[in-house]
Amino acid sequence: MASKTKLCPCGRGLPYAECCEPAHLGNPPATAEALMRSRYSAFALDDDSYVLKSWHPKTRPARIEPDSRLRWTGLEILESTGGGLFDTEGVVEFRAHYKDHGKAGDMVERSRFVRSDGKWVYWGPILADGSLSNI
Repeated sequence: MASKTKLCPCGRGLPYAECCEPAHLGNPPATAEALMRSRYSAFALDDDSYVLKSWHPKTRPARIEPDSRLRWTGLEILESTGGGLFDTEGVVEFRAHYKDHGKAGDMVERSRFVRSDGKWVYWGPILADGSLSNI
């Protein structure tokens, strides 16, 4: 199916070509939530390069190791604060659904996003106690 008609994995209900594909092709998302959605789509589409590129250089791992038996199956945005056009930071809480070796599961994360060189980037998860992880 062509990307013009294929629905985007991020769950907004838009075609991939109109949703997260522009970010994956180099057009920076305008909000922290849009970046979160594009990162989820990149995970779902095995676009490790985009995942790393959209991570802040101070917290980015050298590489990520995808698991071929893990499939991302859905995304829910639970809360989004800040992260708008005029903000410098934002927090997005989400639930990502997956199948791991055929078994369904989900993960919930509160993620911090910051602007770096004028673009939104993923900083890292906010831990249960409110502190930032030392990725």
